[in-house]
Amino acid sequence: MDVFTVDFWLALLNIVFIDLILAGDNAIVIGMAARNLPQHQQKKAVLWGTVGAIGIRIIATIVVVRLLDLPWLHLAGGILLLWIAYKLLVQEDDQHGDIKAGNTLWQSIQTIIIADAAMGIDNVIAVAGASHGSMLLVTLGLLISVPVIVWGSTLFIKLINKFTWIIYLGSGVLGYTAAKMITHEKAFEEFFKENPVIYWAFIILIIALIVAAGLFTNNRRKQAVQEKSRETV
Repeated sequence: MDVFTVDFWLALLNIVFIDLILAGDNAIVIGMAARNLPQHQQKKAVLWGTVGAIGIRIIATIVVVRLLDLPWLHLAGGILLLWIAYKLLVQEDDQHGDIKAGNTLWQSIQTIIIADAAMGIDNVIAVAGASHGSMLLVTLGLLISVPVIVWGSTLFIKLINKFTWIIYLGSGVLGYTAAKMITHEKAFEEFFKENPVIYWAFIILIIALIVAAGLFTNNRRKQAVQEKSRETV
């Protein structure tokens, strides 16, 4: 992909936004893993833990990008990313309760790297799908997100909590990336290229379904909580 094209910069913007919207997990893991350390060691744990986690993530993303050349993996990755987009909207608040704080600097760094690697599959698949096979886009997108994850992700969590529509926007972006992955599956690629109206209708439908499913589930949960509170009164 040519660096001097609009498509390149739009794809890079998409990757950075995906990194941002999925950075909340990183901030929580970092905070929980380093919370028992003395203050002067917390910054080191955050820095080196994040560097290690991002290094593993870059390697994993490059591997996934290469694997996407295999038949049907675009389709499988797109479907998995749709599930991730849905889970982003309906995730539970207590899903990080099993992250243990480290008592030494090295323990905290290890915890950050291992937990991030285990939880980072969503980011890896999303970035691989949005990169369109460009290693430059993968690396640039992740490197740009490093300072955000280290210093800015806590602020971003506060923004998400204040403006809940950001999560729905992020889920829509993931839905868009998933739909594009599916349309790039070799078995369907020619069909969608020859029918641009169907191509865009498919992408819009996927985004609408994901956001609608998230809204429906969240509304059902709110109703259930309200009914429980009425019963206990």
